[in-house]
Amino acid sequence: MPTTTMPEVGQMAPDFTLRGPGGQVVTLAEFRGRKNVVLVFYPLAFSPVCSHQLPAIQQKLPSFEALGAVVLGVSVDSHWSNTAFAQKLGLSYPLLSDFKRTASADYGVLDPERQYSGRAIFVIDRQGRVAYRTLSANPGDIPDNDRVLEALRALAEH
Repeated sequence: MPTTTMPEVGQMAPDFTLRGPGGQVVTLAEFRGRKNVVLVFYPLAFSPVCSHQLPAIQQKLPSFEALGAVVLGVSVDSHWSNTAFAQKLGLSYPLLSDFKRTASADYGVLDPERQYSGRAIFVIDRQGRVAYRTLSANPGDIPDNDRVLEALRALAEH
C-alpha cells in the first residue's frame, strides 16, 4: 500500500533529484519546457518481472522518443546496482536511484512494508503536469506500454 496519494492527472508532478548512471544527478525540472517524461517506477533491480518490463520499454523507446519523450526508470536500488542492471539488460535509458525513497513516497507508490515502490508509470508533460498514470495492482503485472504511447500521442496533438 502506498504511503501517500498519487498525484492526480493535471496536477504538477513532484520534482525530484536522483542519482543516475555514474552517480550523475538527474532532476525532473531539467526536462521542463523541453521534453515529456515517462517516469517508470519498478520495484527492484535484477528481479524477474523487472527484467522483462524494462527491456519491453527499451523496444518501444524509439516510439517514445519520436513523441518527444525521455524515459527514466526509478527504483530504490543504489545507482551502482541500477547501472549494472541497465548494462545487463542492454538499456539505453537511465535508471535512477531513489535510495532515500523520497520520489517513491512523493508519487504515492512506496510500499511501506516492503520499502520499495510498486510498479507504476507516469507521463509528465513539458509543463511538468501529470498527463497519465498507472499503478499495477499486483507487482507481477506489467503496465501496458501502448497506453503510455496513447497518452504521449494525445499530448502531441495539443
